[in-house]
Amino acid sequence: MAAINRSGVTSRSSPVSRYGTAAGTGTLAVLLLVAVCGSPLYVGWAEDHTDPESAGGWFLRLLAWPAWRFGSGDSGQGVLATDLRAILLVVLAAALLYLLPASQVARVQGSVSQFFSGWGAYVLAAGLAALLSTLLGPAPSLLAALQAAGTGAGYGFLSGWIIGTASLGGRA
Repeated sequence: MAAINRSGVTSRSSPVSRYGTAAGTGTLAVLLLVAVCGSPLYVGWAEDHTDPESAGGWFLRLLAWPAWRFGSGDSGQGVLATDLRAILLVVLAAALLYLLPASQVARVQGSVSQFFSGWGAYVLAAGLAALLSTLLGPAPSLLAALQAAGTGAGYGFLSGWIIGTASLGGRA
C-alpha cells in the first residue's frame, strides 16, 4: 500500500517477505526428505508395503535410499557407516544449494532456473555423498565408491525434482 509521508511524497511500505531464500527452502526440503524418507519407520514401511515391480512402489523404495539409523544400539562404527551417507547428503546439498545458483538465479528471480539449480544441486550432492561415504566407510574400495556414486546420482536425479520445486518457493 502506498503511504504519504510528511514531505508529501508517496512511498511504498516494504512488506517483509513471506518466503525464505531459494537455497533456504531447498535446504529445508532436503532435511525433511532425508529425515522422513530415510527414517527407519519409512524404510520398513516401504520394504513391507510396496511392490518393487510397480513404478510407484519402486519410486517409494527409491526415496528410502538415504536411510539412517541414529541410536539403533549398534557400535559407533556401525552407526557412523550407516548414517554417514544421510549426513553427507544433507550437508553437501545445503552447501551446493547456497553455492550453485547464486549468480544465475539472482538475475531471473522465480524462474525455472531456480528449479533446475535445486535439482542439479541435489543430484550432485547425492552422488558425492555416496562416493564419500563409501570411501570413508568401513571397507573402502574405489570400485564400490564409483558404483555408489552412480546409484546416488540416480537417486538425486529421480528425487531431486522435489528439491527443485521447493527452491521455487524462495527468493534468490
